[in-house]
Amino acid sequence: MRKSLSALLLCLCGSIATHAQQSVSLAGVWDFSLQDSTRYSDYIHLPGSMLTNGKGTPVNVKTQWTGSLYDSSYYHNPYMEKYRIGKPLAGKASGKSPIKFPFFLTPEYHYVGVAWYHKCVFVPKGWEGQRISLFLERPHIETTVFVNGVEAGHQMSLSTPHVYDLTSLVKAGCQNDITIRVYNGIENVCVGQDSHSVTDQTQGNWNGIVGRMELQCRPGQLSIRAVRVYPYVSNKKAHVVLSLNLPVNNQEDNSLQSIFDSTPLRYELKYDGQRDAVHVVSPKYSCEEKDGKQLVSFDIPMDKEMREWDEFSPVIYRLRIFAGDDTYETSFGMRDITVRGRGLFINGRPLYLRGTVENCCFPATGYPPTDESEWLRIFRKCKEYGLNHVRFHSYCPPEAAFNAADRVGIYLQPEGPSWPNHGVKLRRGMYIDQYLLDESKRIVDTYGNHPSFLMMAAGNEPAGDWVSYCNQWVKEMKSYDSTKIYAGASVGGGWAWDSESEFHVKGGARGLDNWNRRLPSSDDDYFSGIEFPRNYKSDTPNQSPIITHEKGQWCAFPDFNEISQYNGVYKARNFEIFRDLLRDHGMDGMGSKFLHASGKLQTLCYKYEIERNLRTKDYAGFQLLGLNDYSGQGTALVGVLNVFWREKGYCTSDDWREFCSPTVPLARFPKFVFTDTDTLSVPIEAYNALPHSLTGLKPSYTITDSEAHIIASGDFGGMDLSVGKNNPVGKVVFPLNSIKEASKLTLTVNLTDDIKNHWNFWVYPSLTPGDKQMMEKSRKGILISDTIDDKVLRVLEKGGTVLLTAAGHVTYGNDVKQNYLPVFWNTSWFKMRPPHTTGAYIDTSHPLFKQDFPTDDWGNLNWWGLLNRAQVMNLAEFPTSYQSPIQPIDTWHVSRKLGMLVEARILNGRLLMTTMDISSDLEHRPVALQMRKAILKYMQSSDFHPSFTLEAECIKNLYTKESAKVDMYTNESPDELKPQLK
Repeated sequence: MRKSLSALLLCLCGSIATHAQQSVSLAGVWDFSLQDSTRYSDYIHLPGSMLTNGKGTPVNVKTQWTGSLYDSSYYHNPYMEKYRIGKPLAGKASGKSPIKFPFFLTPEYHYVGVAWYHKCVFVPKGWEGQRISLFLERPHIETTVFVNGVEAGHQMSLSTPHVYDLTSLVKAGCQNDITIRVYNGIENVCVGQDSHSVTDQTQGNWNGIVGRMELQCRPGQLSIRAVRVYPYVSNKKAHVVLSLNLPVNNQEDNSLQSIFDSTPLRYELKYDGQRDAVHVVSPKYSCEEKDGKQLVSFDIPMDKEMREWDEFSPVIYRLRIFAGDDTYETSFGMRDITVRGRGLFINGRPLYLRGTVENCCFPATGYPPTDESEWLRIFRKCKEYGLNHVRFHSYCPPEAAFNAADRVGIYLQPEGPSWPNHGVKLRRGMYIDQYLLDESKRIVDTYGNHPSFLMMAAGNEPAGDWVSYCNQWVKEMKSYDSTKIYAGASVGGGWAWDSESEFHVKGGARGLDNWNRRLPSSDDDYFSGIEFPRNYKSDTPNQSPIITHEKGQWCAFPDFNEISQYNGVYKARNFEIFRDLLRDHGMDGMGSKFLHASGKLQTLCYKYEIERNLRTKDYAGFQLLGLNDYSGQGTALVGVLNVFWREKGYCTSDDWREFCSPTVPLARFPKFVFTDTDTLSVPIEAYNALPHSLTGLKPSYTITDSEAHIIASGDFGGMDLSVGKNNPVGKVVFPLNSIKEASKLTLTVNLTDDIKNHWNFWVYPSLTPGDKQMMEKSRKGILISDTIDDKVLRVLEKGGTVLLTAAGHVTYGNDVKQNYLPVFWNTSWFKMRPPHTTGAYIDTSHPLFKQDFPTDDWGNLNWWGLLNRAQVMNLAEFPTSYQSPIQPIDTWHVSRKLGMLVEARILNGRLLMTTMDISSDLEHRPVALQMRKAILKYMQSSDFHPSFTLEAECIKNLYTKESAKVDMYTNESPDELKPQLK
């Protein structure tokens, strides 16, 4: 009785509050059942999901997740047993704590199946004879609606509202029973289990209804069903098409013409911020019936003061249309997107995209926000970090996202809600073929007026006969709405080229793989590098613009302080596992240091990868993966922002905007490590993606040392900076013979006071005859060996000092593959594909670094020659509290304690051991030479007194013992490891 009364009061209050605006909100308490529509023993709050209401089956090890797993070790690894079964609750509480899952965020409950929702709704008496509809903004996934026991219909859109015409079923002036059956299985929509519209890797496969839920009333005579506005900037007009509902009881001569004769069609138009009076206009119009719809179209001439919409001037027009007794409001922007060869153009001006992928990761609720304020926060953060573009990976966001992007000036690429690859393929007789095309048209119908809706793809990385399917999809969509541009699919570098796409989102111009083979530099682009798999100009079937697909994917270590931010339906129990692994492997307390060190390397990688893209001619832009973290697929911590779009503490927007903004100075360093016999010679250029040239610039540069003292400066003379890439600015030339000590220097280039960029580089003393003599003297009192043999043991027994240069000789740790570059995406999703490390933490407080070896507390570019492809030592047998001063950071899925330099008391002597190569080709490796000198100087100083005592056997094991291979317990492999797909 209590529930029925509360529901009735909510209905009455809703009808009173919303009658004036002709809608009744259905938000509130609903009867709820998982059984059938006749037995309601529970209630639920809508809008919301079963998960936000604490309903479903408690998650356990047998939960059937919606999504792929390429790592089954969780189900077999003895270490993970406690997370599979949960721990007994402490104190008087009974039961066990929830399980913890390492591959994505863990909800309390999970449910895939049918759920029934029921509500008694009072329909106002004044709605009698009017057209009444049920509006459900975002159900998940399928809905079947019953009104007063009669079925009203069935819908299954993942991207657009479910709207039901209830005119003939509701009774005005009394209560009406509304029952909604929601089914969230994915076999009918057939989009694929990893599609971000449905997968537990991202938002979760939830059951429920979110966003606006309401009964809507429109006049029973003529009413407006929908309005589409097509802007034509070059012609300074907007073409408007109205889809109309004829009168409910059209027994008289109620033709459109007769209705408009008595009540003329009219409109009002104004733009945001307009202060002039707005006039009501009666346009010249034309009528037609098409596909069973009554359509009326007319043109709106825009005056010579027409305001265009783009990222720099997001001007929104508000259009109000009066048709019969009905009024309809919508908004649009005057913007035009076109393609010319390899270039994109907006409103006739070149457009360069700097984007990120939004993956539908919203841990607080498990579904994308339907409120504009949250999307405003996200898009403003993107703009703060110099981005102007967002791609939605295999899903389309709600209306609030488009509204926010319109206001902020962000170019959007929604996608069909499908990743048709894992168990689903295109053109294989599956329902996805028709569903995806229908859904794409629904997306355009629903959100097509938004100027931010610039471009669209059918989905992500498809399989099957996808090229022919996507070619046809592009043709149909372009014919359906030509105010947008279309790509068949967003794909990686291993996918074929399709011929009809107006633009390509494709891998190729991404990564820094050349850094794995040679010294890092910034003087190349993707055409001259090894990453691009084939001849770009001859292999593409058309000369359309290319946007880099999922650029980046550089990992940072988990931020354990982030755990407390998960106060919604999804918990970061994966982070709790990773924290336990660190503790149990003797690295408790190292998490924040690993986060900072790996985060700095991550930021550096994004800097040089983005700059490389900005240097590459004929590329239309990039889409990062991503500016913020991705919480699924093994936990992909690829963002400098966390999954909540918040800073992690190692990169600010000011840092990021130096290399990612509309105008960026670029420096072509041939290398970053020099000797005092070199001359720095660095060409400077600039990227300008503003809508206009910059005139009267006076660019300048400074070279500073680690104390910010200026050691050189200059200017490049006055210049104008054109729109585009590869604008020459000048050259910085500076002889380095005045640098007498190993030094970290910084080149800063300023185009204006606000537009600048900087690059670190290092200068080391070159090898001289005196150095060779010094190196020999340094050996006095120190036995140098590459292994621990009898001679070494005798020296140690006598209290001597030993340096083991063990590069290439250790075995305990050879299962860890270290590159300078960090983990790509994460090792779980890619089955421990190398590299396994995310940079290195450098303990700058260690006395070694007093000895003429300047360093940051992370592996900056000067460490490349010491870290890249170098062996690490597994320190599992070392004392728990011991941390190497040069500590590679292992993948958080394993967290082996690693080191590249260790020291200890052995027998009666002192020993230092390193796997850095400080012996070979020192004449050409100034960093290794400097490290060797620093180590020997340290070992001869009073600072060298190791605090730990080890058995000689512990050191011997580093040469003889091997770790067990990390077993993923699965034979599957993710897409990018499969053969090329056609």
